[in-house]
Amino acid sequence: MDISNTRSRSHLFTVRVWEEEIEPGVSELRGKVQLLISGEVRYFRGWAALVPLLVALLLELDSQSEPNQ
Repeated sequence: MDISNTRSRSHLFTVRVWEEEIEPGVSELRGKVQLLISGEVRYFRGWAALVPLLVALLLELDSQSEPNQ
């Protein structure tokens, strides 16, 4: 296997999660995902939105790193 032709499939993110009161007595989970290399930031609301957001970011990163054919 030629290691020089393999590309890194590793990406470093920070994930910040907090609870935000949206009305008295009602709160909602909110979060921020930041790609450390570029500084790109995306926000999400609720745990269910976190995984699809990460998948979308990873797909974007993979498509950007593919060599032109």
